[in-house]
Amino acid sequence: MSAQLKPGVNPESQAAAAGGKTAGAESPFAVFVRDFLVSRIALAGIFLLALVLLAALFAPLLAPQNPYDLAQLDVLDSRLAPGQVSSDGKMTYVLGTDEQGRDLLSAILYGLRISVTVGVTSTALALVLGLALGLLAGYAGGRIDTLVMRLADIQLSFPPILIALILLVLTGQGVGKIIIALVAVQWAYYARTARSAALVERNREYIEAAVSLGLSPARIIFKHLLPNCLPPLIVVAALQVGSAISLEATLSFLGLGLPVTEPSLGLLIANGFQYLMSGKYWISLYPGLALMATVIAINLVADRLRDVLNPRLQVTL
Repeated sequence: MSAQLKPGVNPESQAAAAGGKTAGAESPFAVFVRDFLVSRIALAGIFLLALVLLAALFAPLLAPQNPYDLAQLDVLDSRLAPGQVSSDGKMTYVLGTDEQGRDLLSAILYGLRISVTVGVTSTALALVLGLALGLLAGYAGGRIDTLVMRLADIQLSFPPILIALILLVLTGQGVGKIIIALVAVQWAYYARTARSAALVERNREYIEAAVSLGLSPARIIFKHLLPNCLPPLIVVAALQVGSAISLEATLSFLGLGLPVTEPSLGLLIANGFQYLMSGKYWISLYPGLALMATVIAINLVADRLRDVLNPRLQVTL
């Protein structure tokens, strides 16, 4: 008798799982990778994201100029159009220059490095904080659950940009301070997601068995409950990286994010905003395209993660 396929689940994954006992069991990671790479859109997202990450990681090696080194800048080269040569004839500015005479390609690579670092770091810290509070609230219940969820409700009742603006006005500019502001904005999303997953898992048989065996609450939470609550949190974290990068760019565009000495993509866009109407479009356009490509790549990968980690949403493209 042939095995009945479950609705909403990738047939290839079910076939591999059904035949694993006879043809060699395939690891869950291998199944995950295969299902993820089925989507051509996901492949394009991974390729684009890999380019962004490599450009950010190797910015000092790829950039023709160090945009932070004042000795390499020349005021005579300010606001040069793409393809023009420097005043000393030693360098061709592929994407042009900004008002400080910085090579825009180099500035974008360094700015991309800062934006990605801020986005990933703030998301990781917010994930750890929100996950800990959410699991504690979902497992303990009672007053602890009420307190954590009311704090999350209060935080979510305000626009994220408003909270970040208030914190940065109070604390000032800097990479560390904007990371703290982004963590304060994001943690509630993870707390609510972790709590919802913990409430579902808390009533399952394996948790009751662990309690009956007399295991400590800490061991139950981190050894048994946490692994089963991670999939939805991974999806939320992947989506929030793009949101964190966009929010940091918005704050920098408004002049409250990173200082001028550490320009991110948002600050580069802001530097050229006043020249848009005068025809010097490249100062804002190219950093804007880099920001858009980064966020799109992250969202494409995150969407496919959501489909693969939730079998009911799986689609084959």
